[in-house]
Amino acid sequence: MSSPPGRRARLSPPGTSRLTAETREDLRRRLLGLIEGSRVMIFSKTYCPHSTRVKELFSSLGVECNILELDKIDDGAKVQEVLSEITNQKTVPNIFVNKVHVGGCDKTLQAHQSGLLQKLLQEDAEYDFDLIVIGGGSGGLSCAKEAAILGKKVLVLDYVVPSPQGTSWGLGGTCVNVGCIPKKLMHQAALLGQALHDSRKFGWEYSQQVKHNWETMTEAIQNYIGSLNWGYRLSLREKAVTYVNAYGEFIEPHKIKATNRKGQETSFTAAKFVIATGERPRYLGIQGDKEYCITSDDLFSLPYCPGKTLVVGASYVALECAGFLAGIGLDVTVMVRSILLRGFDQEMAERVGSYMEQHGVKFLRKFVPVMIQQVERGSPGKLKVVAKSTEGSETIEGVYNTILLAIGRDSCTRKIGLEKIGVKISEKSDKIPVNDVEQTNVPHVYAIGDILEGKLELTPVAIQAGKLLARRLFGGRLEKCDYTSVPTVVFTPLEYGCCGLSEEKAMEVHKKENLDVYHTLFWPLEWTVAGRDNNACYAKIICNKLDNDRVIGFHVLGPNAGEITQGYAVAMKCGLTKQLLDDTIGIHPTCGEVFTTLEITKSSGLDITQKGC
Repeated sequence: MSSPPGRRARLSPPGTSRLTAETREDLRRRLLGLIEGSRVMIFSKTYCPHSTRVKELFSSLGVECNILELDKIDDGAKVQEVLSEITNQKTVPNIFVNKVHVGGCDKTLQAHQSGLLQKLLQEDAEYDFDLIVIGGGSGGLSCAKEAAILGKKVLVLDYVVPSPQGTSWGLGGTCVNVGCIPKKLMHQAALLGQALHDSRKFGWEYSQQVKHNWETMTEAIQNYIGSLNWGYRLSLREKAVTYVNAYGEFIEPHKIKATNRKGQETSFTAAKFVIATGERPRYLGIQGDKEYCITSDDLFSLPYCPGKTLVVGASYVALECAGFLAGIGLDVTVMVRSILLRGFDQEMAERVGSYMEQHGVKFLRKFVPVMIQQVERGSPGKLKVVAKSTEGSETIEGVYNTILLAIGRDSCTRKIGLEKIGVKISEKSDKIPVNDVEQTNVPHVYAIGDILEGKLELTPVAIQAGKLLARRLFGGRLEKCDYTSVPTVVFTPLEYGCCGLSEEKAMEVHKKENLDVYHTLFWPLEWTVAGRDNNACYAKIICNKLDNDRVIGFHVLGPNAGEITQGYAVAMKCGLTKQLLDDTIGIHPTCGEVFTTLEITKSSGLDITQKGC
């Protein structure tokens, strides 16, 4: 398979006149990756008649080949140089069949005549599958479907170990079942409540009592999620991906054991594996936590209204859940060990917390639970929590109907047999270190998604990484997942969108004196008539003065922050600068236009409060 028309593949960095040791090693690793990932790998030149004869041979045999035309890629001569070091062959075509070096045109034709070529071609049948993906979440499904599109035989193993409260779910992983999808829908339920309140100011009159029904909401959301589960099953079937609802565990380097709900075991083999097992919520490790507390695994399908709720944690999951529970009218308290939204811009995090506090969410700062007891059974019942100060010996007690733990997530890597095949796992984080092509220290085992060491834990990142991984392994493509400047949004009552660096990180990387931070408060037009806060929404950009005032950090706190951030993230990929923002005419009246009129820097100390729209 040659490069797409109009696109020149690149195996080595541009602008290098000779091979450095680092470049040579990088090229070598990538060439071996192509060889490892292809049934037939042909290094060719388009004008070479011997190359043409070999390609015609494999075509006549009906064998799909991965073809790299060295005269059509950048630095093809350097690629050929490294290839000659691997094979001791300086000419093309240079052919590998199932990782075995066959040689050039004459040797390949001789191998065909002797029957050796046919034997080599059949050797990939020693495995049941070309690829086994462990984990049926967004990343795993993306990788599996793309590999199947590229003609590979693929198996997906997916099994949800029930939560301590007994909650389980269908195909699709955390995002679809107990993450992004139900979270955004419950956030929408809370926004609709706010819209009802605002509507009176816009002339809407209604006399009947308005109240929220938890059961109606959860039933509708779970019905939608069920349709997504079925859609994933159908999609795998259409692409001829084998799906097995069983727990996968390595027992040999190329062999995995699959255990279903009934305890029945089956084993499968594959040439390659992708680990996409994701993460599950962490527990406190104190008396009563697993017996009486719930997590995000349980909340979205909870069969009863949670009532008065204590949310333990200050992660985005904690604040999002606290936000929509308060938004539908519940009494909500958030217990915070240290800071809000660790890893995010702290100015924005504190503004998120301040807005929530002003709108009814109570915060208990610098406390951690040490014991949880059930004081009354029921749906919900009553739970007593004892908490201790993180700064002294003070303890407090409180009684709640529901305690929701959102203190972080742990990678599902310790119980799938990775130690048996030598895959390294970080002792500190339980995450898997990989290279820039998602390859573990074991060459035929790859990993994607939330379990990667040092990578973003976001669904679209896993989807992109999975798709590109399959294309590199089986499609002769070279594009890698770009983990930089990935946009994201926190769906708190006042949404927070960001892309690029936080202010703290920008100062650490570029130094404060090399940055300009432009910022402003703003008042959405929709909020004016409704009489809502005129100085709650906030926008800021961080610009690198040494790089043409390029925008390296984008932050917005306001309605529809995700929709705004998505567009500006594209601009940042294109090298957005402050001047380009100034040159862009805004759409009036919108929230997004505020970024086209930013004038005040933090260093100026000027007032940013808004007096009108």
